[in-house]
Amino acid sequence: MSLSSDLVDQIKTYNPDIDPALIERAIEYARVKHDGQVRASGEPYYTHPVEVAAILADMKMDPATIVTAILHDTLEDTDATMEELKKLFGDDVANMVNGVSKLSRIEGQTVEGKQAENFRKLVLAMSDDIRVLLVKLADRLHNMRTIHHIAKPEKQRRIARETLEIYAPLAERIGIHQIKEELEDRAFGVMNPEARESITNRLSYLRQEGTDMADTIIKALSKTLKDAGINGVVLGREKTRYSIWRKMQRKNVSFEQLSDIMAFRVLVDNVEQCYHVLGIIHSQYPTVPGRFKDYISTPKPNGYRSIHTTVIGPENQRIEVQIRTKDMNEEADLGVAAHWAYKGGASKADMKDARQFRWLRELLDLIENEQRPEEFLENTKLELFQDQVFVFTPKGDLMELPNGSTPVDFAYAIHSNVGDRCTGAKINGRIAPLNTKLQNGDQVDIITAKNQTPSPTWERFVATGKARSHIRRYVRQQQRDEYATLGRAMLQKVFQAEGYEYSEKGLAGILNQFRGAEVVDDILAGIGQGNFVARDVFRAIFPSHKAAPARKPNEMDVAEAGVTGRKAESSSRPMPIKGLIPGMAVHFARCCHPLPGDRIVGIVTTGKGVTIHTIDCETLENFADTPERWLDVSWGDGPDSPESHIGRIDVTIANVAGALGTISTVIGKNGGNITNLKITNRSLDFWDMILDVYVNDIKHLNNIIAALRATPQIASVQRSRGR
Repeated sequence: MSLSSDLVDQIKTYNPDIDPALIERAIEYARVKHDGQVRASGEPYYTHPVEVAAILADMKMDPATIVTAILHDTLEDTDATMEELKKLFGDDVANMVNGVSKLSRIEGQTVEGKQAENFRKLVLAMSDDIRVLLVKLADRLHNMRTIHHIAKPEKQRRIARETLEIYAPLAERIGIHQIKEELEDRAFGVMNPEARESITNRLSYLRQEGTDMADTIIKALSKTLKDAGINGVVLGREKTRYSIWRKMQRKNVSFEQLSDIMAFRVLVDNVEQCYHVLGIIHSQYPTVPGRFKDYISTPKPNGYRSIHTTVIGPENQRIEVQIRTKDMNEEADLGVAAHWAYKGGASKADMKDARQFRWLRELLDLIENEQRPEEFLENTKLELFQDQVFVFTPKGDLMELPNGSTPVDFAYAIHSNVGDRCTGAKINGRIAPLNTKLQNGDQVDIITAKNQTPSPTWERFVATGKARSHIRRYVRQQQRDEYATLGRAMLQKVFQAEGYEYSEKGLAGILNQFRGAEVVDDILAGIGQGNFVARDVFRAIFPSHKAAPARKPNEMDVAEAGVTGRKAESSSRPMPIKGLIPGMAVHFARCCHPLPGDRIVGIVTTGKGVTIHTIDCETLENFADTPERWLDVSWGDGPDSPESHIGRIDVTIANVAGALGTISTVIGKNGGNITNLKITNRSLDFWDMILDVYVNDIKHLNNIIAALRATPQIASVQRSRGR
């Protein structure tokens, strides 16, 4: 078997102690199990996993990973079982094969949904042993090397797009640049073959014309180091075609305008020499401002360490110089795979390394919070694609966040509870709006409160997937609670109309009659959302009940409705605010209309007293430079019958007869009173309007909003912000 002997010989070059029988047994097992299966190229299928194993052997991986690669498709595509694999190859290999197996297709989902669910399962598998990801990346790399055998161009493009969006960023995140760059280049050739060919031709021309120039620069840098007594190696490295194309797109420049097609690398023995070389180069050649990065003192999240600087070097050429040790250079190519590479007669595998990356823990956190696989995939891309910004905690700890992050992202990066309870932030000692974009070197201090909850508006400006997933989870829960409250009220009304005392005990016995209902609240929320009909739920509880004839509303009903509608106007006792000096004049901001229950802040205005805003009011940005005017205030307990407040809501209604009357009826029945109405936009089918409603507090307003949302004539309703 030439395949097995070739693979064994390849492994022996770095691991002379390998047991050839183990590799041969695994290849024979794969050959037998995949018998009759062929690839698109016409080759026997088992040759594919052997080629995947060869890719991992190039990375000097340990025997367990090599065997896993050979067997990685047996569980999914053959009649092999976990018990059989454990018996023949051990628990470690069997568990990794199970993790890396191709995942079953999920019926009834979109292509995007299948991709997202498969990726979710991959993350779960690699969280237990990141070698699962190494095998998966090698598998994808061999598939990309043979992608030209796939007949359908649209399938080639789908695989290439998935490679660029998911697998290449994952390879970069664990630091395996050699796989990342080849995945990008091959996917680039499928997605944009004309651009790749054009850049290839231009690089070939430059290579012919500029060989002497590159050699001259290498010799000059080597002489500079030798004269300073540094024993270093200088290498020239051409940037990849895909990275050149991305830079052309990002900076909107032509190929001829790029000045750093070639990067030069200096390899030395230790960290001290790295900084010594940096000093020598900076003293010898002029530096280019803003082009210095020290990834040794602050490594990238994937563990990458190096010093990058750009100078006007020999021959007056602008060049990028990367300075690192030989060990750093090896880790830059192999990344996390270096932890499992066979060295000195033993594997350095340490299973703790599987969880050493914060981003991997973030992905696991996303899995717990996201309701739909598509949301998980979307937020994962946020985590993978962003460049980093480095900021500090008040204790001086360094935190890396995606570029464009805000204090809310910072709070969630510390801990999900800190993010949920965030009320404000200080950046470099000064209070700043929560949507402020953080800069490198900022010191961030998060202000929290026990009763704080995430604001739905945060989702507009957060940059991390973790923050977005937590905010969405809270919003979903709030909506569910509102719908459940509304559904309960609707069901109570049916019970009352039929002469029964309301009880939720009977709901538990009818869960199986309503699709998707697992707990009682699922039924109540379904009623509030309009998915279930309250009377149908009542009939399910009392199947033998005969409905009483409908009665007309009597004068008592009308009188009760009138009292309810006037309740907001009859109250005049004030709601105290904590944190103010007694006797200080208080005004409620008309831009955000704060209500009891909102998180609030006071702004001192000369001659006017204190204006109360909601903590997320956009107007507060105007006071960011005057923190001395900010007051920490909160709503007091208040009397039993608090003062009425104005709550402003945006409503979109269908342009049908009676729609306005329905709105006023629903608001009146829920204890509110319309004090002002303004139509902001008219179209053939819908009207947009702003309503000012007297309410007691935020809970009261939310109840009214929930009731309006359940009204068929209303397309959308939400609390108004910033008007």
